[in-house]
Amino acid sequence: MKFSTEELIAGIRSGNKRLIAKAITLAESKKAEHRLQAEELLKKIMPFTGHSVRVGVTGVPGAGKSTFIENFGRLAIAEGKKVAVLAIDPSSSLNKGSILGDKTRMEELAREENAFIRPSPSSGFLGGVANTTFETMMICEAAGYDYILIETVGVGQSEVLVADITDVFLFLKIIGGGDELQGIKRGIMEMVDLIFINKVDQDNLQKAKNTRLELKRALDFIPPKEKGWKIPVLLGSALHNEGLQEIYDTISEFIGLKKKTGRFDEVRTQQAEKRFEYWVQEYILSLMKKSNSVEEAYLMHKKNASEMVSNPSTEAKLFVEKFLSDQK
Repeated sequence: MKFSTEELIAGIRSGNKRLIAKAITLAESKKAEHRLQAEELLKKIMPFTGHSVRVGVTGVPGAGKSTFIENFGRLAIAEGKKVAVLAIDPSSSLNKGSILGDKTRMEELAREENAFIRPSPSSGFLGGVANTTFETMMICEAAGYDYILIETVGVGQSEVLVADITDVFLFLKIIGGGDELQGIKRGIMEMVDLIFINKVDQDNLQKAKNTRLELKRALDFIPPKEKGWKIPVLLGSALHNEGLQEIYDTISEFIGLKKKTGRFDEVRTQQAEKRFEYWVQEYILSLMKKSNSVEEAYLMHKKNASEMVSNPSTEAKLFVEKFLSDQK
């Protein structure tokens, strides 16, 4: 059944989870008619957006991201908040569908009236973040969700991408694997706002404390991302709800600091500008492919690039120059 834009907006504003899901599906669609309706919908809900706390959660596979999000979400709900979870699944290279299905791993949170969970396939988009995650956040905010939790697959460029669309970037760390700092790129450390060493128990408590000390020493050599904020390294166990209240309070403290200094609005403006630049590239490429002659040129230069007939950047430059010349 097709819903009108007005029906979808009414459903979003009333918290109808079925219609919220329908609106997100519309925003994720690549069909031209769906894109037009999605753009209309997103434009009309803009006055109702921007009031949530957007939290990105990343970490290596096995760090306990899903368990953390489920129990942190339940804690936030107990504090009187509404929580939306956008769980970005790695996609099958064959059919672009989700592989993991995070919703099945957050059964208790999914049963909460004030929770909404949306697993979305990354569809091969760089870094394991769906290309419409930002737009999905807008829909969830218009539906009145106070916390938007974004779980990534935790590989490649996902850290950069999730940091570019959230207010708080939380890195989950686990103990084990020899050198505790091995594999933690300086780039990740420069982006994080909060580190949580997960899966801590009595057996590994001392090792966790040593890891925390090493991380704090490493952070001393990195310029602070936010003035006046020293990145906390907290210990706990998401599975046993240990340390989650401290994280909740720390996030509130961090958001308060960003709002006080004016950085909250400043960063969100920068993020919106990046989304604008992303969609400019998407629409230009889409426009280029609409013309048969342009598409032929596109495929020819793409073939030259893929077969390394010449440098890919050179082929891209030649194609764009030809397109602009044809437009004149």
